[in-house]
Amino acid sequence: MPAERGASSARQLVRWAERELKRHDLCYGHGTDSAADEAAFLVLHGCGLEFDCPEAALDAPLDAATVARTRALVARRIETRQPAAYLTGRMWFAGHEFEVDSRVLVPRSPIAELILERFEPWLEPSRVRRILDVGTGSGCIAIACALAFPDARVDAVEVDAGALELARRNVQRHRLGRRVRLIRADLLPPGRLRYDLIVSNPPYVPTALVDESPAEYQAEPRLGLDGGVDGLDCVRRLLDAAPARLAPNGILLVEVGVAQQAMEQQYPHLPLTWIEFAHGGDGVFLISREDLVEARSMAAGQAGR
Repeated sequence: MPAERGASSARQLVRWAERELKRHDLCYGHGTDSAADEAAFLVLHGCGLEFDCPEAALDAPLDAATVARTRALVARRIETRQPAAYLTGRMWFAGHEFEVDSRVLVPRSPIAELILERFEPWLEPSRVRRILDVGTGSGCIAIACALAFPDARVDAVEVDAGALELARRNVQRHRLGRRVRLIRADLLPPGRLRYDLIVSNPPYVPTALVDESPAEYQAEPRLGLDGGVDGLDCVRRLLDAAPARLAPNGILLVEVGVAQQAMEQQYPHLPLTWIEFAHGGDGVFLISREDLVEARSMAAGQAGR
């Protein structure tokens, strides 16, 4: 990868990096959606600059070591096809920074927008006391919820020990050890505790699509992506188990992404609310405990006829 002469400021390096990234068949979607955004992400990290740094900092001359380090980072992105977040070890979600590595998916769920809005109008924030995050991965959803609801307790469930270890580091990073409880379990925590909100970004990509996905997605843990033949293996289990663990007027909110059509086809009787996002994203539904219980009762009644 030839070095561009005169690329001695962060701004010049961003322009150089964007051109280099565009020259290769890369895939974006792990916190950035274009070569331009990815170039800025990598260069600012390599230069030790924050995204909100003063304009003057972008034009300040850089020492040779910083330039070389930044170019090497861009080269690794091209050569390894790993998501940029794995190379930098960090990603932002709902306005907060999280440590990430290849043990977890790179945080990017549109659920972040709902957290920032405190799930209004579907929940009354002042009444939220307990939240459950199913499949927490890096812990980003659980931690962001705890920060958005300072009076709430949050349980975060994860089946993978490596992911849970990283989530613990992020909980400590945000000093939430007293309010965010990490639990290693498959789907739901043991016991009968009920929650005002159960939120989940489970594996929902159909197996065939996982197999065909670009290298950047193949670099992520398959456990966090592969949702079975139709992408709904975990979602079905959640729908069955949620009524017993939701508090009165509680809601279940789940991201199913590309499996939305399969979800609508298989559960036409469920009164699902599909969220419309202001900042992009789709495939997220919510349903209340009462609607889940009523739908189950009606289905049982029809089956008995």
